[in-house]
Amino acid sequence: MDINLFDFYLPEEQIAQSPSEKRDECRLMAIDREHHTFEHLKFFDIERFLKPGDVLVRNNTKVIPARLIGTKEETKGKVEVLLLKEIEKDVWECLVGNAKSVKVGSICDFGDGQLKCECVKVLDEGIRWMRFIYKGIFLEVLETLGKMPLPPYIKRQISNNDDYQTVYAKVPGSAAAPTAGFHFTEELLGKLKEKGIQIVDITLNIGLGTFRPVKVDDTDKHIMHSETYEINQESADALNKAKEEGRRIIAVGTTSVRTLESVFNKYGKFVPTKEDTSIFIKPGYEFKAVDALITNFHLPKSTLVMLVSAFMGREWTLHCYNEAVKEKYRFFSFGDSMFIYGKYNYGDK
Repeated sequence: MDINLFDFYLPEEQIAQSPSEKRDECRLMAIDREHHTFEHLKFFDIERFLKPGDVLVRNNTKVIPARLIGTKEETKGKVEVLLLKEIEKDVWECLVGNAKSVKVGSICDFGDGQLKCECVKVLDEGIRWMRFIYKGIFLEVLETLGKMPLPPYIKRQISNNDDYQTVYAKVPGSAAAPTAGFHFTEELLGKLKEKGIQIVDITLNIGLGTFRPVKVDDTDKHIMHSETYEINQESADALNKAKEEGRRIIAVGTTSVRTLESVFNKYGKFVPTKEDTSIFIKPGYEFKAVDALITNFHLPKSTLVMLVSAFMGREWTLHCYNEAVKEKYRFFSFGDSMFIYGKYNYGDK
């Protein structure tokens, strides 16, 4: 499909630059994809739409301070490195700024010798494998020297790193946050549990597959970058039981969708596993695992808009996005939310 089919007009002032004062008081567009209706609400109103027996699946990944700024030892030139995925112990796949100058053997220093890395493999599109050299515990060193990897459309660094984490973040490893989960508070999650909604955790460590822009005109030519996901036995059992009993599986965020659909496509059920996925969900895809979706408002022409378009139809998605622009919703990571529910006719455009 032509990438321009997923474009829409978005005024820059509607790109959220900071989180809501209270997470669950952001705006919510509740969308019935079956009847093509929507309501304008607050996020805490989502309790109205969830019923006992529903399974809420959230991505419990935790963002690490993955952005490192330092110098190349041989030239003293500035270098910026974004950690994407751990390949093996102390070797990370990284996105490197001004990557042409970073070749195999290049050494970068990020803190007077406290943390260095050596390039051990060169890949396309600014990707490098870097072997890190440090003393102590790697994540503790990162906490000292690294910065939170905020998206480029957020113009200022946040004062509190917890603002760029979900309240249930647990497993370190992501280069970006699963932002659909930002709107949940401990209080709201407690209310949902009391109501009989089951909460299941899975993990997908977010990297380029989620946030890299589409640079081709034809969506069929876009190659998704792989990301690592994990489902444990307890979560797999809970999800399979929900499927057998016909209960709704509600994904919190597109990363949860991609994890659930990846494992169900491969095995025909949910299984405990840890592996990589490069699934690219776009219109024409038929969902097998997920019944409803909580998600933010995404970038024009992004793979995330394509996933939402596959879930409720491209034309209806763009109609809802244009309505959100008209109603001054806040967009992207720190922005407002949508909840998409109802049956779907895969013949819809």
